[in-house]
Amino acid sequence: MNCRQITTFSADGNALQKETVIPVTREADEPSHLESGVINLYPNLTFQTIEGFGTAMTESSAYLLSKMDAETRRRVLEDYFGPSGNHTRFIRVPIDSCDYSLEEYAAVKDPISDPELNTFSIKRDQIYVLPALKEAIDISVEPISVLMSPWSPPAVWKTPPEQPKNDLSVYGNTLGIQMDPVDYTKPSRCHGGSLKPEYYGSWAKYLTKYILAYLDEGIPVTMMSLQNESIAATEWDSCVWTAQEQKTFLRDFLYPELKKAGLTGKVELFIWDHNKERVLEYSSEIIDDVTDKMVDGIAFHWYSGDHFEAVELTRQQFPGKVLMSSECCTLHPPGKAGFMGLFGGGKLPGTVDYEDAVAYAHDLIGNINAGMNRWIDWNLILDKDGGPRHVPGGFASPVIANDDGTYRKTLSFEYISHFAKFILPGAVRIGFSRCDAVVEVTAAKNPDGSLAVVILNSSDTDKEYAFRIKGDVIRIHIPARTLNTFTITD
Repeated sequence: MNCRQITTFSADGNALQKETVIPVTREADEPSHLESGVINLYPNLTFQTIEGFGTAMTESSAYLLSKMDAETRRRVLEDYFGPSGNHTRFIRVPIDSCDYSLEEYAAVKDPISDPELNTFSIKRDQIYVLPALKEAIDISVEPISVLMSPWSPPAVWKTPPEQPKNDLSVYGNTLGIQMDPVDYTKPSRCHGGSLKPEYYGSWAKYLTKYILAYLDEGIPVTMMSLQNESIAATEWDSCVWTAQEQKTFLRDFLYPELKKAGLTGKVELFIWDHNKERVLEYSSEIIDDVTDKMVDGIAFHWYSGDHFEAVELTRQQFPGKVLMSSECCTLHPPGKAGFMGLFGGGKLPGTVDYEDAVAYAHDLIGNINAGMNRWIDWNLILDKDGGPRHVPGGFASPVIANDDGTYRKTLSFEYISHFAKFILPGAVRIGFSRCDAVVEVTAAKNPDGSLAVVILNSSDTDKEYAFRIKGDVIRIHIPARTLNTFTITD
């Protein structure tokens, strides 16, 4: 048995990496009885399949890639998709504009005068998104699967936004700064509002056309979520659905339309696609004896906290469904603390970058241990301000485009690599037990039989442990404030 340790340190937010080969001994040859400081690994006790990791190709990301010279752009994509990169195999793509688009747009400009959608066109996607997708697919060492998600139907099909009645930090003015006043009498792509029932059939045709158009471009669309953030009325493109409304739309309109187009069984449908705290209830309301066959998976985001128990309960309640973390990002511009960079408390950029990386590792470990199958990050790349986007504000991403046409990988990217590079597509989670709660642990067995164990030590104290595995002992040192991956081969 051989063991290799990859340790990533943080130096002012930058990654320093060290690799170490660790000796393995038989437990019977240990000088004393091994009882304390143990992390047990159980390779024969397996759970869900971990199908892979991903990113999102928004218009903003694709636009930034288009501004780079060919060599630099290829290096960025190879960091994600290349043989020495992150084995990225899932890509999320918005349907029409989202907050990370350069402006609002739709594939049909006037669906009222064109109810048959004869003017439907993805010419906008052909400017930035599709070229970047095709280049990523050409570079990728893994078979790519694309998830398509709508943010809003055309405005003319929607009700006007409802005036918020409670928490404005979630619904309404999430920025906490002065925004343009909202017209609560007029429907729009932004600020929520709901799809009118008389247009359910038209929206189902629209979404089906979008998938078919991407397939015609050679893009391997294998997934679609019904709605991004189903209960959020944000300043940007959004649409509010109750669970019952979405159930009706799925059962009576979308699924029949996809079936008519020959897409059922080829494109998986995901529900919820919002924060974890309500994932179980919303899924339970939608999935019944009729809709069960229509729903392939349940997608969730991380913006309302851990809720790993909610993911685990959803796994128990719906054991046959794919569980996918479909979006996550830190809610501030690169290197700036505080929501949208406001009220940051004076933290240094290196501290912010380190805390971001820890948040990613913590969420990945918790979701994997709770039963998650697939994981997709938000924007592949953004600029130093967390943009560009068609609404104010900006968030961080694992890769940052510099003003001079170069780019940098953040510590978050390196932390994501600990999972994506070493827990390979098709791995299965294995059982483990740990002796304390100082470190966070997850472990998986890859298709080739090798093990990958990821350990986060966000404390300020170095820790010493010993793996026990099938009668062997591996003594390990976990430095303070590091992320560590151990690859164990027989």
